[in-house]
Amino acid sequence: MATELPQFPFKRRQVIGPIGYEPAVENAGLRHNDPVSRVQLFDGNKAWIVTKHKDVRAALESDSLSADRRIAGYPEIHKAAKTAKDQRPTFVNLDDPAHAKQRSMLEDAFTAEAVAKMRPMMQKTVDSILDKMIEEGCEKPVDFVEKFATPVPTQVVYKILGVPEEDIESLSQDSEVRTSTSRNAAETSNTNLQDYMTKLTEKRIAKPGDDLVSKLVKEQYQQGTLGREDISNLAFLVLVAGNAALINSIALGVVTLLQHASQLEELKADPALASSAVKELLRYNTASALNSRRVTKEDVTIGGKHIKAGEGIICSVQSADRDEDVFSQADKFDIHRKQDTEDNMGFGHGTHRCQGEWLSRAELEIVFGTLFQRLPDLRLAVPVSALKYTPPTQNVGITELPVKWKAERIYLKGS
Repeated sequence: MATELPQFPFKRRQVIGPIGYEPAVENAGLRHNDPVSRVQLFDGNKAWIVTKHKDVRAALESDSLSADRRIAGYPEIHKAAKTAKDQRPTFVNLDDPAHAKQRSMLEDAFTAEAVAKMRPMMQKTVDSILDKMIEEGCEKPVDFVEKFATPVPTQVVYKILGVPEEDIESLSQDSEVRTSTSRNAAETSNTNLQDYMTKLTEKRIAKPGDDLVSKLVKEQYQQGTLGREDISNLAFLVLVAGNAALINSIALGVVTLLQHASQLEELKADPALASSAVKELLRYNTASALNSRRVTKEDVTIGGKHIKAGEGIICSVQSADRDEDVFSQADKFDIHRKQDTEDNMGFGHGTHRCQGEWLSRAELEIVFGTLFQRLPDLRLAVPVSALKYTPPTQNVGITELPVKWKAERIYLKGS
């Protein structure tokens, strides 16, 4: 009798609350006992899952694997994804050379050097949002996700795209910015935000400015390289690509630090620790755990297993980020951990590694280098067990995070 395959996505462990955010037990089980194995998907199809760090890297580096979800065998993990195959793909779902060509159109905007120039804008954005949250007070518990974690990355990316100031605050609360990723952007394209990006593209075609949409208009549209829909789709991709992961990383980071009080006190005493703290938060929480999926273009061997052409592969980056062969005491949170940035798999790996990585790291460094300096007494307003999380088979996130602080322990900017 055939052994029943485990259903993927796996459910996160119920450790902290009714859902919790510890990785699924299947990750470690497979990583230790059967690191390249088969799983069952919602639609009855089967796929391979790769759980060891070295094998995940090898798979994501391989030219024999495709990121194109239109190819038969690509492993979709929920029903809404089926409609995405009919959408015009952006570079995240293309292979080279088409992937490299389209990705290069945005490359200059997201290099480490370009992001360094944006740091003052990001710091000003964080300060402004904190000012507003503090001014409104915490007579009642404040939803940190709504008041801070969501508007920070959303407002930053809107400013990069060139969204007019008067539209930013209302658009920042659109529910889609909390849930979309680069991989599912096509699944949610017929929305308010997509409509807004289409209209913004038209405005920039008529009157270009100095923003990213205008750059695409001048360098691609006016040269006949891309059409209006292509520009709009790329702008929408930039908007949603890392937004949900950043929102979740901020909220999860606050909870993780509050649960590790001694390390939080070190961060408060030395905000320069924010860089190493962010590295560890990204590894420990892996907010984008489900996006690195591929389909084989030819027969391949990964981790000693023969995989035929046309079979789906799920690269479990969350499992890779807890691989004991790479990270000593991998289940322990340690802001002093020495780790290579490239070893963190949450941004993917290989040619499709997240283009917005430098921007994401910079935003998180500014957030965690500022937040507890301004609000050193920030704390949860409910027990950890009462926190509300995303469904256990989705990317991990906190949907509501009630917090409070002591008014007498607020520090103004520059104090």
